[in-house]
Amino acid sequence: MAQPFELPDFYVPHPATLNPHLEHARTHTRQWARGMGMLEGSGVWDEHDLDSHDYALLCAYTHPDCDAAELALVTDWYVWVFFFDDHFLELFKRTLDRKGGKAYLDRLPAFMPMDLSDGMPEPTNPVEAGLADLWLRTVPGMSTAWRERFRENTEHLLNESMWELSNINAGRIANPVEYIEMRRKVGGAPWSAGLVEHAVGAEVPAVIAASRPMGVLRDAFSDGVHLRNDLFSYQREVEDEGELSNGVLVLETFLGCSTQEAADRVNDLLTSRLHQFENTVFAELPLLFAAHGLDPASCTDVMKYVKGLQDWQSGGHEWHMRSSRYMNNGGAAAGRTPDLPGPTGVGTQASDLLKSIRGLAGPGRARSFTHTPFRAVGPSLLPDFEMPYPTRLSPHLGEARRNLVDWAHRVQLMDALPGVWNEEKLVDYDFPLCAAGIDPDATPAELDLSSGWLAWGTYGDDYYPVVFGATRDLAGAKHCNDRLLAFMPLDGPLTEVPLNGLERGIADLWQRTTAPMDDGSRRRFRAAVEKMLDAWLWELLNQAQNRIPDPVDYLEMRRLTFGSDLTMSLARLGHGRSVPDEVYRHASMLALENSAADYAMLVNDVFSYQKEVEYEGEVHNLVLVTQNFFDCDYPTALGVVHDLMKSRMSQFQHVADHELPQLYDDFDLDAAARAALDGYVVELQDWMSAVLTWHRECHRYAEPDVVRHHRPALPAAPAGTAVPPPAAPGPVPAAAARAAEPAPARPALPPVPLGPTGLGTSGVRLPAAAVPALR
Repeated sequence: MAQPFELPDFYVPHPATLNPHLEHARTHTRQWARGMGMLEGSGVWDEHDLDSHDYALLCAYTHPDCDAAELALVTDWYVWVFFFDDHFLELFKRTLDRKGGKAYLDRLPAFMPMDLSDGMPEPTNPVEAGLADLWLRTVPGMSTAWRERFRENTEHLLNESMWELSNINAGRIANPVEYIEMRRKVGGAPWSAGLVEHAVGAEVPAVIAASRPMGVLRDAFSDGVHLRNDLFSYQREVEDEGELSNGVLVLETFLGCSTQEAADRVNDLLTSRLHQFENTVFAELPLLFAAHGLDPASCTDVMKYVKGLQDWQSGGHEWHMRSSRYMNNGGAAAGRTPDLPGPTGVGTQASDLLKSIRGLAGPGRARSFTHTPFRAVGPSLLPDFEMPYPTRLSPHLGEARRNLVDWAHRVQLMDALPGVWNEEKLVDYDFPLCAAGIDPDATPAELDLSSGWLAWGTYGDDYYPVVFGATRDLAGAKHCNDRLLAFMPLDGPLTEVPLNGLERGIADLWQRTTAPMDDGSRRRFRAAVEKMLDAWLWELLNQAQNRIPDPVDYLEMRRLTFGSDLTMSLARLGHGRSVPDEVYRHASMLALENSAADYAMLVNDVFSYQKEVEYEGEVHNLVLVTQNFFDCDYPTALGVVHDLMKSRMSQFQHVADHELPQLYDDFDLDAAARAALDGYVVELQDWMSAVLTWHRECHRYAEPDVVRHHRPALPAAPAGTAVPPPAAPGPVPAAAARAAEPAPARPALPPVPLGPTGLGTSGVRLPAAAVPALR
């Protein structure tokens, strides 16, 4: 059968090597699988199936440095997870037995106790027997924090089988954002990343395990693994099996392009995700280590984990090149010497090196670092937005408008940095209009509170780039974040004295919002605000590098910079305790919230394009990110973004109409919980509608308003030249803006690195011309 497309040139910056204990692992895992009942008599596999799959070869490539015992253990885990997938398929997917499948999955967590002394039930099938054996062999010597993370990732991997079972007959091809999120769960790479910690003998320190950089490393690794697999498996999955969950098919459908073009775009995205992995290692990990004061041993453990992920990525690629399971001209690499991938002999190392250099310094990466800020783009183009939900406004809107101005003067918000805002801007921006549509049934006090949060959050989003971005003062921004967190105590009175309007504003809003909350709600709400503050630091780091972000990273962080989590946390407060926390963590609920959040924030990106790109020198706008990724013009990029908005709205409606009713049944929710969640769907509808109405009617984004609120844009500078942002009227230097503050000691963070340092590393650093903002 002819291949549907030519495989692209893959970016594989690290050569794959083979673990020398391969044959030991093959022999061991065959005996282990038979002892667990996975072979003859299981109704799923026999010995020939296991041998032909050769999971030992996969693990020997992806874990090249571990000893024989560790390789055998890792291989057993992969045998178990692949057997589970086939076992679940035979028992429940083929028969569409949801009830039986749920009961089967509900038993498995009992075989992963945090404390081994708690014991386990008696296994009733090979999956339970294998999990019990593996858990007992794996967790001794690992911390409770690692056990919790690994158990959670294992449960996610298992439970997503129910999602697949629910959607097996839906016939839907996912949109790109939905697909990336879903693929991480069902693809298993986050689970593999957890197993890497065990294999390399280095745990990620618990204090940073949940941080953004570590999450990005895991997710970028996962996306790289899955997108690579999609390219190799397209022919088998889509053409032979009729599978709809494949990234090439997703982009082929979404972009309306040829299969070859879609494959090339998937490879571009794969390369971008690997670039994101590298940028996180070089630019974010040093800051993370310094912020938490990690000792050298802990830093070394993290870097061993990073190398383990790199080895997995390269080994997985070599596996795909060799396996007859995939589209690679019949396993084109199978005849090569296993431990010397690629051509061999004098002078042949350059062939793989040149491919890596092309990926390192290719046009996509170069465009990301050579953007010209403040270029004239003209008025923002607005498509015909599809909004199926009407906007209802609170009758207290007029009063809320007056109260917000009074509040802003009372806390001296506009004095935090004179020139960023003034009363004219505050009135023009009309945050009460947005709040009145988000919660049309709010009391006057509730509407004032929502208006205050919208005003404070937007002010902070405007404040940080001016105060800290122009001077590349990442340490100052981190210090500002730490002070703001001090005004959100979880218990007890404030211990700090607010020194400016930004601090007085959050201190006032926090006390008024959290006074009636219980401890759990207060902690969750504080976490939502903290995520938004941390996301502002991420924007500053990109600004310091003059770097247009990777599209996946941008979308996921934009939800936080837009304050989506904060808004949804406020909405959930009204649900009381009628809805269990695990419901909010379910994939369907996350899909509902993320699709709504993406629609709302993309509305903002479309309206604010001229304001941000031409007048503020911003790189955080999906229209610009899309232009950079596809190397296309503004109207084309806008069309892609608008199509994504429509697909996210369609997904929101699909989840609400089809997935939530099934979720209610799966959790056996009572009438009160169902009513609360039905109401939550309406709240999200109101939110999306209100955001669109506000953008249309406020005076923040139209060209006349942008011109009135900003000084004229600077003339465009030559490509690769760093241009300072235009000063706001009456600018106050960052140092002067903080002059009134006391000078508590703050940790000095290292400069943003451009790559590895030390003897022999100059060859892998980014060329200076690629990062003009840091020269």
